[in-house]
Amino acid sequence: ASRPAEVVLALDDAPVRLRTDRGVFSAARVDTGSMILLRAAPAPPMAGNLLDLGCGYGPIAVTLARRSPGATVWAVDVNERAVDLVRENGAALGLSNLRALTPDGVPPEVRFAGIWSNPPIRIGKDALHALLVDWLVRLEPDGRAWLVVQKHLGGDSLAAWLTAQGYPTTRLGSKRAYRILEVGASTGDVKA
Repeated sequence: ASRPAEVVLALDDAPVRLRTDRGVFSAARVDTGSMILLRAAPAPPMAGNLLDLGCGYGPIAVTLARRSPGATVWAVDVNERAVDLVRENGAALGLSNLRALTPDGVPPEVRFAGIWSNPPIRIGKDALHALLVDWLVRLEPDGRAWLVVQKHLGGDSLAAWLTAQGYPTTRLGSKRAYRILEVGASTGDVKA
């Protein structure tokens, strides 16, 4: 059942209030991993298509849309309640450059200058790998993805796996047991 609430997304570039609800990831507060990612990742491009993969109620998507008003931010989640909350939060903040959809709503021809994600690690390794490859293949040739993953939930092994799949991956940083991974577009060089 729905139990609406609000949280504060407290970043240096102006805190905002976001609506949340039961049944979405980290409904009681903005999760630590997303905050670390938003503070550590480079500034998003000012134009192009940007993706928040697994957007929840939208703390990453809202931040990208506010920081890059000339870009189109695609907020994607399988949870329809989460997608509705992103739409509400974007509208409340006047973000006309924010598109919240389930994965099948993103046109297949859309390519991304950048992808940000606090990926759903707990869906299992095989499902996570499939999810990441499905979206990383849509990076523009000079595009980058930034992922935040807890070390004890496989951050280091995920980085090695992505590199082996032809997505050059480096650790951009580490904070409070979270790894911030920077992933490049596919080199087409998959290791056996």
